[in-house]
Amino acid sequence: MNTPDPTDTLKGEHTDLIIVGAGIIGLAHAFEAHRKGYTVRIIERDARPNGASIRNFGHCCITAQDGAHLDTAYRSREGWLAAAQSIGFWAPEAGAVVVARSQTELAVLEQLRDKRGTDSVQLLTAEQTAGQLASAGTPDPDIRGGAFLPADLRVDPRTAAPDIAGWLQNQDGVNIHWGTAVKDIQAGGSVTTSRGDFHADKVLVCVGHDLDYLLPDVAARYQVQRCALQMAMAPAPQGYNLNSAVLTGTSMTRYDGFTTMPAADALRQEIYSHSPELIDIGANVMFTRRPDGTVLLGDSHVYGQTIGPFQDEWMTSRLVREIEKLLGAPLTVTQRWQGIYASSPLTSLLVEDIDSTTTAITVTSGIGMTLSFGIAAETMDRL
Repeated sequence: MNTPDPTDTLKGEHTDLIIVGAGIIGLAHAFEAHRKGYTVRIIERDARPNGASIRNFGHCCITAQDGAHLDTAYRSREGWLAAAQSIGFWAPEAGAVVVARSQTELAVLEQLRDKRGTDSVQLLTAEQTAGQLASAGTPDPDIRGGAFLPADLRVDPRTAAPDIAGWLQNQDGVNIHWGTAVKDIQAGGSVTTSRGDFHADKVLVCVGHDLDYLLPDVAARYQVQRCALQMAMAPAPQGYNLNSAVLTGTSMTRYDGFTTMPAADALRQEIYSHSPELIDIGANVMFTRRPDGTVLLGDSHVYGQTIGPFQDEWMTSRLVREIEKLLGAPLTVTQRWQGIYASSPLTSLLVEDIDSTTTAITVTSGIGMTLSFGIAAETMDRL
């Protein structure tokens, strides 16, 4: 479906919008722009979506955002559901289950409930929490309780972005040029590529962690680097059919909705006291089930300007053991992979006007899938 453009040189027709990058941020912008009636041209150097957009949990983590990002996340939820309805991809409103295995973890969830209300954060007893996992085996006896976050969504990360791209390229007024590299972007909406020059009223640069390749000055100003994560996949234990994402105490050290709670510092210290290696690798021990019955497992976080290709087996093994303990069932890993996304110590969302027609948009944290359609809707508001 997503193949390189067969022509050597493309005509430089004018469009309302040029989007550089066919990851989920670029695709979400294209979908929202198409809904607004804009003509759209997407330029992507790969032959199909192949980056962070297909290497994640497929978890739209709505409730665990905070501040302005919470509003963006809820708006993104609307966009995801609209896209799923138009295109037909899998996007159950399955929510997320957060498992607490200590009183400190439970305190963070109680505090989030007190802040957000019982409609957004539904506390679970230990028995109810274990019951969500019991189809897999005998869940961890240390479970003290948990919470259900009903606003969270699930998609299949292996197919969602390709499905969106395939649908878009069959719409009137939308063109996707695969296998086409951007060489230069000039003021006034002129984009030079390996297949010709294009022009638009507005250019959006949505290239994720490769921002430094195309706009090095912007990347340097925001101290953008790369975050590498290790993930794995295994067949679901027999009988396990939960579509909800499952998060743990380590997840509460990663998302702002949790980390802003009064008990968050004590929780981090508690985890470090018994499992320092999980804090050291920035672990987010969580898992999600895909519609084909496999389970995505992870993940760790390592930062650097350039990421080497070598993965430490102990990291993945440690994450898998922790999930096996939680489920009370063995897992047989069938795939392992490395994901890479952009990270900045200055902001979790980089939106920078390069000139009057060009804007760079990069999610500089691990919440690109969550915020994608909300960011796109906000961009359309400004056009």
